[in-house]
Amino acid sequence: MSSPLKLKIRVIPNAKKTAFNGRREDELVLRLNAPALEGKANKAAIEFISGYFDVPRSAVSLVSGEKSRHKIFQIVGLKNSDLERKLAEKEV
Repeated sequence: MSSPLKLKIRVIPNAKKTAFNGRREDELVLRLNAPALEGKANKAAIEFISGYFDVPRSAVSLVSGEKSRHKIFQIVGLKNSDLERKLAEKEV
């Protein structure tokens, strides 16, 4: 079994639509169509990440940065090669 992947993401809430929007330094930039209010942005980010990488919602968890724009998500059951392929397919 592979170890969980950690993904550094800079979250930008209140965007027009939810989508990855390139990279900034060593983080992926995720624009979210959700407010940074009462955990709504975190929930929306988990939903989006699980759908984007085609893993169950339960496989994605926020491990760091609950109240920060700089977050680390953990994805269980996704190989690094799958992650890179998905990002390349959609040119993030």
